[in-house]
Amino acid sequence: MKVALVHDWLTGLRGGERVLEQLCQLYPAADVFTLVHVPGSAGPIIERHKITASFLDRLPLAHSHHRRYLPLFPRAVESLDLRGYQLVLSTSHAVAKGCIPPEGATHVAYIHTPMRYVWDQFDAYFGPGRAGLLTRIAAHAVAPFLRRWDVRSTRRAHGIVANSNFVAERIRRFWGREADAVVYPPVDTHRFVPAAEGPDEYALIVSALVPYKRLDLAVRAFSRAKRPLLVAGDGPEMASLRALAGPSVRFLGAVPFEDLPRLYARARFFVLPGEEDFGIAPVEAQAAGRPVLALGSGGALETVIEGQTGVFFPEPTVESLLRGLALIDELRADPALIRAHAERFAAGRFAPELKREIDRVIARRA
Repeated sequence: MKVALVHDWLTGLRGGERVLEQLCQLYPAADVFTLVHVPGSAGPIIERHKITASFLDRLPLAHSHHRRYLPLFPRAVESLDLRGYQLVLSTSHAVAKGCIPPEGATHVAYIHTPMRYVWDQFDAYFGPGRAGLLTRIAAHAVAPFLRRWDVRSTRRAHGIVANSNFVAERIRRFWGREADAVVYPPVDTHRFVPAAEGPDEYALIVSALVPYKRLDLAVRAFSRAKRPLLVAGDGPEMASLRALAGPSVRFLGAVPFEDLPRLYARARFFVLPGEEDFGIAPVEAQAAGRPVLALGSGGALETVIEGQTGVFFPEPTVESLLRGLALIDELRADPALIRAHAERFAAGRFAPELKREIDRVIARRA
């Protein structure tokens, strides 16, 4: 069976690309299709496959500022030529699930989330203070079209697998469709082990620096409390977050993959200030035996056990997060118990679970 893997864009190696890596290993002869491809950015497992990018890849600044072409995303994903493939697997947090499978082919979509920036996270990206006036005007003009397209294009997927129960509910709410199954993303828990000695005093964030992550809450809270916080990651919010930060907050930039295990293991606790669809980084922290201070919403409710592997704060405000700091200081963390909990999300169970759902969709259409 000839297999096509469709991914939103290949500009780095983050959680979505870890899922794509698993699919590349599950289907080693598959070809990869994407909107934009920065050569060498997606790691050797993905890069050894034949990769075809859409016309967006040839437009000015597409490799560094592809989000500027948001209105063209639907047209770009629909332009991908998938003729000759019997199985199409898309991994989508934007438009990949809107690709057009050839007649007779089966299309299974693995959904990280419906497009955040045209649904419930619109203001986080395009609200006052988040974007310039012209950008906000353009976003308000194009958003209704993108929402209609987003719903309509779900009909092209014969099966939908959500990456969490939280995302399955978002699919139901925004698309009016039930997910066929929930399969949690793969987490390389084997890479992380608890530290032999006690932790350092710093709290840790590992994240892309983008608006919906709400890192501003943590930066403000730890600056006010004069508590040490390390922020590992890069993104468009770097300058604005630095402007908010006091001397107790340090920005590490993009930390090499091989340096993350020690950074996790030595942290006093991990901080998740925003609502995640699933959240791989908090599970990695737990695999390293460290508890999590998380907003009590979204995927964290499925990956963190309150009072055992972490603590929730109820509202996305600085004051609520500060109260959460007091609670996690009182938590008697058991690194072995925390790590054992993280193992339920280990990478090894992902491919068999997803393959079972893919086979069910294929059998249903036979």
